[in-house]
Amino acid sequence: MKTGAPSSSIEDYVKVIYSFTEWQDKPITSSQLALRLGVANSSVSEMVRKLKDQGLVDHKPYSAITLTADGVRLALSMVRRHRLIETYLVQELGYSWDEVHDEAELLEHAVSDTFIERMAGKLGNPLRDPHGDPIPAADGTVHMPHAHRMSELDEGHTGRITRISDDNPELLRYLSAQEIDLDADIEVLGRKPFGGALVVRIGSAGADREFDLADEVSSALWVYSESRHAGCRLADV
Repeated sequence: MKTGAPSSSIEDYVKVIYSFTEWQDKPITSSQLALRLGVANSSVSEMVRKLKDQGLVDHKPYSAITLTADGVRLALSMVRRHRLIETYLVQELGYSWDEVHDEAELLEHAVSDTFIERMAGKLGNPLRDPHGDPIPAADGTVHMPHAHRMSELDEGHTGRITRISDDNPELLRYLSAQEIDLDADIEVLGRKPFGGALVVRIGSAGADREFDLADEVSSALWVYSESRHAGCRLADV
């Protein structure tokens, strides 16, 4: 790592802060950050002070944590690294989508910028990773699909699966076994009585099947509606 470069801990913190707010508007709190990183609240407080001193976050006591423009720029660089590595592991090395997160966590800090850009070229500069999360471009541009959690959709809603949360590897293995994957067409048929499972029709490889999905599953699936258009934003750099 070159002199003056941020530590891997700082890179991890800004990446987690960014990822928490990527698909929803609520900023992250110190306790949520501690939970996601698997560290004590006192460790988070110390690191957040360091991030603030370096101009990477805005934070006041007992309030949420937000990234500054410099923080966003660093976070997007790390997110780009992580998701390109995940994509490479799946497409070129035959990893399954539930295996790649931990490998990418290790590799993203070790490889050079040149390596990342050559990897991106080898992959054809993909716009999303194996889970459907957008891969930021080198200039900070992020193409975000207008998508909603399947669990929040009304009966009769149609679309296609555009993102699958990678928070739970066991859930990814379940979805893989059920052949529920990105770009599958879906139709919400309704919900079982008394707060029961969400009933959906999912089409994959020309075959439509009905599923009763528990909230944990339907909350991990994000659906893009064809009537809406993809968004694009550029980091404030």
